[in-house]
Amino acid sequence: MQIIHQQLEISGIVQGVGFRPFVARLATRFSQKGWIKNTSSGVLISIEGSHIEQQRFLAALQTELPPFSEIHDFKIISQALQNFTQFEILTSIADSQTSAFTLPDIATCAECINDIFNPQSRYFRYPFTSCCSCGARYSIATRQPFDRKNTSMAEFKLCAACKNEYQTMDSRRFHAQTLACPTCGVQLHFWDKSGNVLAEKNSALEMAILQLKAGKILALKGIGGFQLLVDATNQKAVERLREHKKRPMKPFALMVKNFAAAHLLCVISECEQLALTSPAAPIVLLKRREQTEIAKAVAPQQNLLGVMLAYSPLHHLLLHDFGSPLVATSGNRSNEPICTDDKQALESLVGIADYFLVHNRPILRPLDDSIVREINGKITVLRRARGFSLLLIKIKNVVSKTLAVGGQMKNTVAISHKNQAILSQHLGDLESVATRHQFEKTLSDLQDSYAFEPVRVMHDFHPDYVSSQFAANLNIEKHTIQHHYAHALSCMAENGLSPPTLGIVFDGSGLGLDGTIWGGEFLRIHETGFERFAHFRTFPLVGSSKAIQEPRRAALGLLFEIYGESAFEKIDLNFSETEKSLLKLALTKNINCPKTSSVGRLFDAVASFLELCHVNQYEGHAAMLLENDASKSDTSDFYDFEVVGKVIDWQPMIEQLLIDKKTESTRYCAAKFHNTLAKISVQIAQRANQNNVVLSGGCFQNALLTQKIFTELTAANFTVYTHQNVPPNDGGLALGQLYAANFLNP
Repeated sequence: MQIIHQQLEISGIVQGVGFRPFVARLATRFSQKGWIKNTSSGVLISIEGSHIEQQRFLAALQTELPPFSEIHDFKIISQALQNFTQFEILTSIADSQTSAFTLPDIATCAECINDIFNPQSRYFRYPFTSCCSCGARYSIATRQPFDRKNTSMAEFKLCAACKNEYQTMDSRRFHAQTLACPTCGVQLHFWDKSGNVLAEKNSALEMAILQLKAGKILALKGIGGFQLLVDATNQKAVERLREHKKRPMKPFALMVKNFAAAHLLCVISECEQLALTSPAAPIVLLKRREQTEIAKAVAPQQNLLGVMLAYSPLHHLLLHDFGSPLVATSGNRSNEPICTDDKQALESLVGIADYFLVHNRPILRPLDDSIVREINGKITVLRRARGFSLLLIKIKNVVSKTLAVGGQMKNTVAISHKNQAILSQHLGDLESVATRHQFEKTLSDLQDSYAFEPVRVMHDFHPDYVSSQFAANLNIEKHTIQHHYAHALSCMAENGLSPPTLGIVFDGSGLGLDGTIWGGEFLRIHETGFERFAHFRTFPLVGSSKAIQEPRRAALGLLFEIYGESAFEKIDLNFSETEKSLLKLALTKNINCPKTSSVGRLFDAVASFLELCHVNQYEGHAAMLLENDASKSDTSDFYDFEVVGKVIDWQPMIEQLLIDKKTESTRYCAAKFHNTLAKISVQIAQRANQNNVVLSGGCFQNALLTQKIFTELTAANFTVYTHQNVPPNDGGLALGQLYAANFLNP
C-alpha cells in the first residue's frame, strides 16, 4: 500500500463554518493522519495515508462541504513522509498571507433550535446557543484567523462541560469558536429606559414577553445591532412605534417563528421559501394575504410584507413565547445608523423604547438585516448585510490595487485583489457621521485583511458626495466614474460580461456629464467607456432635491415642460395658492429648477397624477404605490411615445394618461405606464443593435417593471442580464466603479 503525504492550501469561506471539524472527521473516515490549522488566508492541511483513500478524501472534501463554506483556491503540494500517528486540529497561525473577513453571521441551525427547546439539554432556553454550523461570525470578529481569541467571545472562558464538547470529535461543537452555555457564556439583562437592571437570564426574557404583550416597545440587542420590537397584531402599539420613531408610513419588517407562520401571512413561492429559510435569513418581500391578524399600521397601502424568520436563539425563544408575529425594525432614530453599543442605544433610543433586552457580548460590526425580493424568477439582493459575506466576483484582467468608494446613499466599497473584485456589505447613507466612521473602518478592515494598498481610487462624478470628497483627499491616482455608467458596469461585472453591451439604467438621480440630473439612460458600453445612446426628455425639478420628497413637484415639472405657465390650471396637485405663486416664479425664472431625465422622477410624477402620492413619506414611496396598483391589472395596453434623435419624448404618454385618468381605473393607468417603459426599452435596444442588454439602477427594484422589460426584450431576441447578488440600487455602484478601471482610456 503506497503511503503519500500531501499538503493542501485552501482559501475561501473556510473559517467559522465548521470546516476544520469537517476535515478532521473526513480524515478519520478515510484513514488519513496529519493535521489542519487556520491561517490568515484560509486553512492549511497535511494528510498522510494510502493513495486510494487519499483520493477519496479529496473528492469528499470538495463535494460534501459544510453549509455556507466555499472553496475558492485549492493547491496540493507533495511532501516528504512525516509518519504522523493521528489527525489533529493545530493552533491557528497568523501568517504573512492575507484574506478578508468573509464570514457571515449564520442563522441558528435546526439542531441548536432543538437544543434550546429540549428540557433535557444543557442548552435548554439558552439564548446564545450555537455550534460549528451557526451563530455570530462577522459581527463579532476582530481579525483572521477566526478563533475565539480573535472575537468578542474571548472574554467568556469555557466551563468544563463546554471544553469537553470542544475537544470531542464526535460532538457537533467540536472546535466551535462561539461555544458557550448558561454556565460560562453570554447572559441576558432586562433594563428600564434609564438602564436600571430589572431582571437577568431567563427572567429577563419572561419580563420582556410580558411587556411586549402589554403593547410596549422593546429595544433588543441582536446579532448586528439593536432592533425595535412591538406586537405586530396590536394596531395602537404599532402606531405608537411610528409616532416615537417619526416614521409615519414606511413599512415595518416582520419577524415570525417559522415558515408555517410566514405562510399564514403571505403567498410564498418556492424561490421565496428557499430565501426565507436560508442560513442568511434575510427579510424577504412577499405578497401579503388579504385576511391576516397583522395590524394595518405595519405596512399601510402595501401589497407586500417584509418577512424574516427568527434567526438567533434569542429570537426563537421570543417568538415561541410571545406566540404572534413581531415588528422587528432597525434600532435607530430616523436617518441614523443602527445602534450597536448599550450606552449608545440608551442615549439614542430614549423616547422610543420603553424597555431594553440586552446582553454582554460586544457587537464589533454593525449589520442591518438584509433585504431580498424575487424579481423575474430570481432572488435579488436589495440590501446585502447580515447573513451575507463579502461578495467576491472574479473579473478577467481586473486592474490590481484599485479602490472604489461607491456613492452617497446605500454606500458600499470595493477593492480588487488578485483576479477578484471584493464588494463590502451594506454600510448605509454617508450623510450620517456614524456611517462615515463605519465606511472608514470597513476600508481599514479590507486594507489590513488583504495587505491592500491602493494606487488608484474610483469615485462618483458628483463632487459633493462624501465618498467623492474622501477620494479627493487620497494621495493616489483618481478617476471619476459617471453614476449610471457605474450602474451598468455593476450588472456587467456580476454577470461576467465584457463590452460591447447596452446598459438600460432607470434610476432616481445621478449627476450627468452635461451637468443635468440623469436617470433615464440607454448607454452603449464599449472598450474605453460609453456613449449616451438615448435618454428620456428632460424636465425641470422645481426645488431640486425637494422634488425628490414631493412627487407633485415632478408632476408639475412635466406639465410645465409641456404647457408652460398654463400647467397650473391643468390638474390639481394639492398645492396652496401661495405655493403655486412661488413655484410659478421659480419655474418661469428657472430658479433652482435643474433639468432631469430621471425615470424615477417619472414614476413619482405619474403617481402624483393618479393621486396615489403627492408627498413621499419615505424613499420610493410613490413608486412602490404605483407598482402596487399596476400589479393588479393584466392589461397589455401602452401609451404612445416618440423618439427624436437620441431623445425619448414622454409627452404623448403623459397627455394620454391625463385623459385616461378621468375614465379609467388607477391600476389600468399604472399598468399602461409600466408597459410603455417596456415598449420604449425594446425600440431603443433595436436601434442600438446590441445583442447583450443589462438592466440596472434603483427602478429595477420594481419587480413588475423588470419582468415586463425582460420579457419584451427577450421576445425581441435580445439576451438580457439582471442583478441577483449585487443590488441594482446604489449598493452596486462600487462594483461598477471598480470594473470601470478595466476600460479607462489608455
